[in-house]
Amino acid sequence: MGFRGDDSPVTGGGISEKGRFSYGFASCAGKRASMEDFYETRVDDVDGETVGLFGVFDGHGGARAAEYVKKHLFSNLIKHPKFMTDTKAAIAETFNHTDSEFLKADSSHTRDAGSTASTAILVGGRLVVANVGDSRAVVSKGGKAIAVSRDHKPDQTDERQRIEEAGGFVMWAGHGVLVVFLLFLEHLVINF
Repeated sequence: MGFRGDDSPVTGGGISEKGRFSYGFASCAGKRASMEDFYETRVDDVDGETVGLFGVFDGHGGARAAEYVKKHLFSNLIKHPKFMTDTKAAIAETFNHTDSEFLKADSSHTRDAGSTASTAILVGGRLVVANVGDSRAVVSKGGKAIAVSRDHKPDQTDERQRIEEAGGFVMWAGHGVLVVFLLFLEHLVINF
């Protein structure tokens, strides 16, 4: 994903240095005039351990939020002091930190841009999947796609409650369109 200038699919992949895992990706533009989506595939050495970091970032209201997340999320994550010992907590804290940093960096723009994130982090023999928004992570088992994350959508009772507890509200705008209003955008991702 990201800007290509044509409609041809982008594909690629790789193998970790020690051959412990391989990965691949494919991306193609949709029907919109502009591309607001990005992906990141990264293999790093952290504390002597090979880690794989993979993410899809679906922007809305422009590309700047998704592009920011692509550039900063995984760099922030591998620097987190708990990354290797408490990966789940490190991911949650890093999502929140990256969101806060984006809001600071983007303060000159209107607050209409955002991004979902669907990530898969391979640490040792563990695969940790995390998402924010309605980008779903799936794995293939026996040729069937199995969801390993749950979409966060404002028409779900628990998600609506979380939005309201963060100081926002959800209303129907007609024609099947949901509008989410938040008094303070910083609270959008804090309690995911």
